[in-house]
Amino acid sequence: MNMNRIEQAFKRLRAEGRKGLVGYLTAGDPTMAASLRHLQTAVSAGVDVLEVGVPFSDPTADGPVIQAASQRSLANGFDLRRILGLVRQLRRGSDTPVVLFGYANPFYRYGFKRLAADAAAAGVDGFLVVDMPHEEADEFRSAVRRAGLCWIPLVAPTTPLERARRVLRDADGFVYYIMVTGVTGERKGIPPDVARHVAALRRVTRLPIAVGFGVASGAQARVAARKADAVVVGSALVRAAQQGRLGRLVREIRSALDR
Repeated sequence: MNMNRIEQAFKRLRAEGRKGLVGYLTAGDPTMAASLRHLQTAVSAGVDVLEVGVPFSDPTADGPVIQAASQRSLANGFDLRRILGLVRQLRRGSDTPVVLFGYANPFYRYGFKRLAADAAAAGVDGFLVVDMPHEEADEFRSAVRRAGLCWIPLVAPTTPLERARRVLRDADGFVYYIMVTGVTGERKGIPPDVARHVAALRRVTRLPIAVGFGVASGAQARVAARKADAVVVGSALVRAAQQGRLGRLVREIRSALDR
């Protein structure tokens, strides 16, 4: 597989000695036009990789902020077809890598092969599927990789190292290490065992490691990124977008990571 934009971004960050910022925003929240503006704002303020959230009616891994964003988007009739259109619009002015982040049901309903092809044509660079076990992902993962896109895994604190090794053997782009058990949402601190878990993952993969679930500020991002290659910020960005301070928060986090 040729190096796509996600891999290029992490290669560039590594060469520059910088930590990456992966930012999540729910597609279509609250409208198509506003969602595009938010994505563009995140890019211009310093996000290195965009996770574009696919709204779902039962987002079991998401906390109240992202659940509410998904409900607003669904109420406006947002679906995968419109999300791909959103990515196409973003691509007219940006080469920032885009990951479609979501749950298996909408992807299955669209059709794995058709979705992988349509996503590649729209400018998507990878997929992250929250609730699809490794053992059940062969069909979708194969379609994604045949389309030249990255299959990005989630690894939790509770994932045994040998299982992580198996999961990461079939992964591309980067590893998303979930720092805490439970759902997404801003938290007051960074768990003390993050460095230990990241070090263990480095023994079983050469992929860059991004850490997330709970990062809400520049100070937290700097702590979380000490041993990782990137941090993922989701709920805090969704809330900031709703409050009109998205650019300010992204710049704060970017500045903290670059110090």
